[in-house]
Amino acid sequence: MLEYFTPEDNVLEDNNYHKQVRDITNRLINTPDDCDFTREEIRRVTEGMDNKEVPGEDGIMAEIHKQTFKIFPKRINAMYNGCLKNGAFPEIWKKAKIIPITKPDTQNSQNVTKHRPISILIIGGKILEKALINRINHHIHSTEFLKRNQYGFIPQTSTIDAIMAVKKFVQEGFSKGEITVTVSLDVEGAFNSAWSPSVLKNLQESGCRRNLCNLTKNYFSQRKATLATKTST
Repeated sequence: MLEYFTPEDNVLEDNNYHKQVRDITNRLINTPDDCDFTREEIRRVTEGMDNKEVPGEDGIMAEIHKQTFKIFPKRINAMYNGCLKNGAFPEIWKKAKIIPITKPDTQNSQNVTKHRPISILIIGGKILEKALINRINHHIHSTEFLKRNQYGFIPQTSTIDAIMAVKKFVQEGFSKGEITVTVSLDVEGAFNSAWSPSVLKNLQESGCRRNLCNLTKNYFSQRKATLATKTST
């Protein structure tokens, strides 16, 4: 089951395309560094953590992180900026405990796809992850790198916007006497099958700042996961 949720990225199975992508991600990045995280950035991310969120293996809850930041804002901010400067995502923050949740009406199924994985991570790492994602999103959305017809993961857009775009396209075709055919694809396991070298390649091609790329690359490397079962947690 763990192999299904966290498929191995085996370089021995690479074809020429995969090798080219890996080669690109291993090249030196020439873009300048992004500026340090501000205290306000880290404060907003920390305050945004849900107090009911289950803590990782260190047992430190979100509420404790919030109180700690109020007492030591300078030191906490310096810690996260040290990670950004050195491109280092601490190893302990890369450990996940996966809890498989059974989907409704699939209790009698023997297929591993009946489970929805919930990853429990250390909240300190989730704060750094969120701060990094915010910076990357700011970069991506301030450029023309994304296609205009992408609606997923775009601020102030929703499925309604996608539906209205399709409606407009169909109406324009109808007015010209054309026939419109729609093909809908549902990619199974899209997120747990996302290939990290391809993500890094796209980041570099978008002109993303060097320290953000380096921290992201380290974030993807040497990640570990354990599976919680009824007999062991």
